[in-house]
Amino acid sequence: MPELPEVETVRRGLAPAMEGVTIAQADVNRPDLRWPFPDRMAQRLMGQRVDRLRRRSKYILADLSSGETLLIHLGMSGRMTVSGDPLGHFLHDHPMPEKHDHVVFHMANGARITFNDPRRFGAMDLLPTATAEDHKLLSVLGPEPLGNDFHEQHLIDAFKGKNTPVKSALLDQGIVAGLGNIYVCEALFRGRVSPRRKAGQISAPRVAALVPIIRQVLQEAIDAGGSSLRDFRQADGELGYFQHNFDVYGREGDPCRTAGCAAPIKRITQSGRSSFYCAQCQR
Repeated sequence: MPELPEVETVRRGLAPAMEGVTIAQADVNRPDLRWPFPDRMAQRLMGQRVDRLRRRSKYILADLSSGETLLIHLGMSGRMTVSGDPLGHFLHDHPMPEKHDHVVFHMANGARITFNDPRRFGAMDLLPTATAEDHKLLSVLGPEPLGNDFHEQHLIDAFKGKNTPVKSALLDQGIVAGLGNIYVCEALFRGRVSPRRKAGQISAPRVAALVPIIRQVLQEAIDAGGSSLRDFRQADGELGYFQHNFDVYGREGDPCRTAGCAAPIKRITQSGRSSFYCAQCQR
């Protein structure tokens, strides 16, 4: 599933073609994805200007001139790609329609935004912009890891007394929004913290040190266009390349990259997910 860097990469790729531009036509080619589309979605989108394109956690939010916000989740395999060249940013002609093109936005500037999702785990919803943060999917989210509300004291307080492994704590979207398996593994490696360690047993200075590390990992991944493992593509159809910089994720059995340490990277299963780490460097 795309994590924060992948979703932010897509948002940035869509913004030049969508922000300030009217949706001339919306094609909704099926009644649902993970859940049913909102009633009359195509009609409610048509003729509306996208005033702002933003991200909250792993969701893209398009604030519309109608006072509604389109919430988009890419799911496991969803892609949003831009075709046409309205601003000189994209080099792709409009492709032939594909089987899993479930929603298509025809923008007034000539761009076409296609939501393709073979596994249909993605989702879209329309909600009032004024109360968007009260939506059931957004109201439970913790602070954005790249925002001011995510700071050392917040994480120290969130970990206090927690008996769950630190890996699980960082995946808790109520503690910090947008982190997923890949970037938690990478951040814990850089912080030299074992994913097995109980969150409440980590000293406050070590917890505090994780905050800038998490930010650094996420920013590097965004700068690299995200990580492409199976399905992820940027809005222009190109791959991300942060996967080439993984220190531990997906590297089971490979030697640790820390200078002076050649211990093999280990993989364990925690809450049904793979955790990759160096048992020598991470304690």
